[in-house]
Amino acid sequence: MDYSVIADAYEKIEATTKRLEMTDLLVDLLKKTPKDVMAKVVYLTQGKLYPDFMGVEMGIAEKLAIKALSRASGQSETLILSELQKNGDIGQTSEKLLAKRKQSTFFSRKLTVEHVYETLDKMAKTSGSGAVDTKMALLCSLLTDASPNEAKWIIRTVTANLRLGIADMTVLDALAIAYGGGKESRELVERAYSISSDLGRVADVVVEKGLDGIKEFQVVVFEPIRPMLAERLASPEEILEKFGGKCIAEYKYDGERVQAHKKDGKVVLFSRRLENISSQYPDAVELVKEKFDAKEVILEAECVAMDLETGDMRPFQELMHRRRKYGIEAAIDQYPISLFPFDLLYVDGKDLTLEPLPQRRKELERIIKKTDRVTPATHKLVKSPKELEDFFEEAIAEGCEGLMCKSVGKDSVYQAGSRGWLWIKYKRDYKSEMTDTVDLVVVGAFHGRGKRVGTYGALLLATYNDKTDTFETVTKCGTGFTDKDLATLHETLQKHIIPKKNSRVVSLMQADVWFEPSLVLEILGAEITLSPIHPCAMDSIRKGAGLAIRFPRFTGKYRTDKSPEDATTSKEIVEMYRGQLKKISESPATQKG
Repeated sequence: MDYSVIADAYEKIEATTKRLEMTDLLVDLLKKTPKDVMAKVVYLTQGKLYPDFMGVEMGIAEKLAIKALSRASGQSETLILSELQKNGDIGQTSEKLLAKRKQSTFFSRKLTVEHVYETLDKMAKTSGSGAVDTKMALLCSLLTDASPNEAKWIIRTVTANLRLGIADMTVLDALAIAYGGGKESRELVERAYSISSDLGRVADVVVEKGLDGIKEFQVVVFEPIRPMLAERLASPEEILEKFGGKCIAEYKYDGERVQAHKKDGKVVLFSRRLENISSQYPDAVELVKEKFDAKEVILEAECVAMDLETGDMRPFQELMHRRRKYGIEAAIDQYPISLFPFDLLYVDGKDLTLEPLPQRRKELERIIKKTDRVTPATHKLVKSPKELEDFFEEAIAEGCEGLMCKSVGKDSVYQAGSRGWLWIKYKRDYKSEMTDTVDLVVVGAFHGRGKRVGTYGALLLATYNDKTDTFETVTKCGTGFTDKDLATLHETLQKHIIPKKNSRVVSLMQADVWFEPSLVLEILGAEITLSPIHPCAMDSIRKGAGLAIRFPRFTGKYRTDKSPEDATTSKEIVEMYRGQLKKISESPATQKG
């Protein structure tokens, strides 16, 4: 398959902001793609070579890309940097400069998808002495053979900045339409993706075997299952009403959610973003090896920093000191952890994701060898608002964030990758002011003034709308950032800068700088109000009005454990707003005497 076919399709997709048109263009591309390269095309469209959990990255910094471009184009690095500063996009810079290259290459070859993919794969897997020179030579060979437009997309791919605006959900829609008989098969295709986290493998199966193959998709150890997510409600009464009068309430620990896979003595830990974090928690790996009596296991647990002398839980921020490449042994001593398993998804050949929660929990209890370091998440079957409220207070007293309330009905399956009413978060009592934090996605920024010149003065933050797969702005935040935060954010967000608003971002404000949705920050505000300028949950309370967070403040917590799609949803903001109104109406000040 000619690589130009992909490049042309990407060009058309980038040119539109209409989601349906993007999907149609992607359907056309997938229909043109031969079966034997389908997975490669899907991965490249995701901006990667393999699923995330395999941890394979191309590892090409912009500086190295500039050197390769200089060699391929015959232009100086100084000129390339100057051009890059003008447009902010190394892809466009490559396209422009290669269109003016000083001499044509008489022996250039026509690029195919297979050749591009294989070359990128070699680059990603090259390591050790001389790796930088080898990567540069490989990239330079591609750029030399590429047309200007092909070079644009190759450079964007290797620098992990594709800027297509296509989410995984759009790819699933396109696969369902192109090979599943229509969008109505999307749910089946998404289920396969949710239990494998491998969009390329899903594409191969649906192309080769159709929906019959998709229906036979199985959970596989060491392929992480996309985590189930929860809704949020403001009171015990509302929660129990949703669950028909009873539920399991479980401590919501202030730790890192991990998915542990064990087979043949090997253990791999995945974060909620499906990154392999085993190297950061070698002590947790050993606990999983030793304390679960099964040959094959996939389970979920909360990994919590502990004071082993007192048994007290320590805050999430201390646990994040474990997220490092070096000094792991010292960090283990300084920030020891305990595991609190809360769900079992697979055991010894049996997929439990379609079993109700009570059955999954029974199996979990059966295989755990309990110790001080490994004990099931504290939970209780509750049947009244008072029981739930009392258990909530107990959880808070123990150092937890609140409770996770879970259905115990026959339909209480594990909804991989979905957010639904089978799990409900109950964190703190909502009053007329916001007392609970929210996790918001950085989608834009405004230039700083005065002391903040050269950094960002404020960030434009958004919630996630899981119905439309978009990010809706909800506030502009410039408070709570230290000088160190401002410098860190400026540097961290540089690689996510895009020339125009991302197609998945819904905003009525015009930011000075736009970003790919990537970074999640914890925010606390004064209250949630109706807003004509923020489209979060637009029209849900009043026609023509969205919801906004007043007087937001950064808490100092970077939610690196969360993907943008794990952020607080627009629906949760609606529930918090309604909870505020309810509290205000019930307060003594508003009651008639």
